[in-house]
Amino acid sequence: MGAGRAREPTSAADEGGIDLSHRKAEHVKVVLGRNVEGRYRYWDDIQLVHRALPELDFEEIDTSVTLLGHALRAPIVITGMTGGFPDAAKINQNLAQAAAEVGVAMGVGSERAAILKGQYPESYSCVARFPVPLKFANLGAPQIIPQRPGDRVVGPDEVRSAMQLIGADVLAVHLNFLQEMAQPEGDRRAKGCLARIGELAATFPVLVKETGAGISRSVAEELRDRHVRAFDVSGTGGTSFAAVEHYRAVDQGAVREARIGKTFWDWGIPSPISVLELVPLGLPVIASGGVRSGLDVARAIALGASAAGTAGGVLRAAATGYEETRHELELFVHELKVAMFLTGSRTVADLQRAPYVVTGESRAWLHR
Repeated sequence: MGAGRAREPTSAADEGGIDLSHRKAEHVKVVLGRNVEGRYRYWDDIQLVHRALPELDFEEIDTSVTLLGHALRAPIVITGMTGGFPDAAKINQNLAQAAAEVGVAMGVGSERAAILKGQYPESYSCVARFPVPLKFANLGAPQIIPQRPGDRVVGPDEVRSAMQLIGADVLAVHLNFLQEMAQPEGDRRAKGCLARIGELAATFPVLVKETGAGISRSVAEELRDRHVRAFDVSGTGGTSFAAVEHYRAVDQGAVREARIGKTFWDWGIPSPISVLELVPLGLPVIASGGVRSGLDVARAIALGASAAGTAGGVLRAAATGYEETRHELELFVHELKVAMFLTGSRTVADLQRAPYVVTGESRAWLHR
């Protein structure tokens, strides 16, 4: 996984016509052009048991669900990726148009740039033009407490602005402290975040999401007790944001942060394990972190998740165009339906009862 395996884009605009020269585009540039995947595919440890006689017709399969009171045609969420630089609008518009067409949920990347700094609000607001059935606004936990004297922090007014900007139904508060530790410019203060999340959740529908390191049951219980409505686990095994920040730190000559990103590349709770720990709490769980196909979606649903989320799985398509994005999402849905057919699951509720076997490193986690 060293830098020697990475492929650098040949120019700032060689990924589907997206201009990657702006500083706010650095994360997208790294994800599209470097190897930032986790070392182990935990979703491959979840084996659905084949049903040789499905006793249903493929056309009968119904992938529709209700998530947080909103009807989706499939239990899929495009989790928040980007915004806050000029060409992010192209990505978010492609995602929103495709999500509306396919009937799945969508979030945007952190809206800090627009809400706290007034930077490129149109890179987010383009989403409001499309009838996506469920939209998630997105702000970071480090921004709800002061990081430095005089810092502006996110409060109710900023949350309302973030939700109005994209026409959101739910606020996602993301937890990205591993990423912050590997960022040369990262925020290091976390004390008080739990109480502040509770204050926001008392006023707004709040989902708490990780950004690649997973959520443990104990943390989820504390959040549930503070009125959080749902979780997006985003566990390890997919895009590693420690790896993303490793490459950024290398490029900036930040030796300490580059070392942290490399050392903690695979830090975290595997996505399937986080799902299994959180489902018994009784709140909706979105399984993300390494979801790269409709089969992975089916695996997550079988574990009890309400839906599965993907970002890296559709980013390259979204950086290319709407048709490519819609096609990729339609493939996800078709693969999910095939998995449902082969397990004899006519509905998503049936799939949640389908038998499965846990193998590999995930099995070791279960017996820790």
